Amino acid sequence: MNDIIRLLQAHRSERSYKPDPIPDEILDEIIESAHRAPTSINTQTTSIVVIKDAERRKRISEITGGQPWVAKAPVFLTLVADLNKTRVGLEKRGATQQIQHSLEGVIASTVDVGIALGTLIVAARSFGLGIVPIGAIRRDPQAMIDLLELPEYTFPVVGIAMGYVEEPATQKPRLPIESFRHNECYQAENLRPAIDAYDLRLSEYWKQIGRSDGISWSENTADKYSLVYFPKVKPVAAKQGFTCED
Repeated sequence: MNDIIRLLQAHRSERSYKPDPIPDEILDEIIESAHRAPTSINTQTTSIVVIKDAERRKRISEITGGQPWVAKAPVFLTLVADLNKTRVGLEKRGATQQIQHSLEGVIASTVDVGIALGTLIVAARSFGLGIVPIGAIRRDPQAMIDLLELPEYTFPVVGIAMGYVEEPATQKPRLPIESFRHNECYQAENLRPAIDAYDLRLSEYWKQIGRSDGISWSENTADKYSLVYFPKVKPVAAKQGFTCED
């Protein structure tokens, strides 16, 4: 196992941070790494808003439902699906952008954001930093848009809190590999046994770390996926120009 594989396989989401600032030269290297990540047909439809200001981080903590680590981490990055950038490029060519009206445009731009997010995670951890991705910025996307002054044809997809770790987290077990890796074709018959085994394993994990409020994977997922848990996403995305008509 090489150092990169060891780093990747030791991943855990950290939610306890020291107040120590991240040196600018380290943050620059992390962001440049994400800037160099691959994008669909070189459209580069991701932008990153760097938030260091304590009051802004406090406001984002409120937007995300009161997550204290968002306010405590010295840096918060917001990853934005940015079709305003491409719109400006099309205007230079005398063309009118249409991709924001398609599901393909939404998928392609959010995949690019995901690639950038993964790159940021690895780059940050390579410098000894802890991170936790924050999808709850979509809990109130309009508030994030207003706070960050995002233009039309942009959407805040995900955030990431970043800093030096105060109290290291434990690594949470994953679903069995059979639920993730499918050889040659999708093997649906493996899913239920894998989920059954994982529910038991996760329950044991909660006991081991002293979490009396921990629930099984299937229960947690049912709580979230039996409803649209961030209902403001679709209307705000449409307001920003992402209409998914095609």
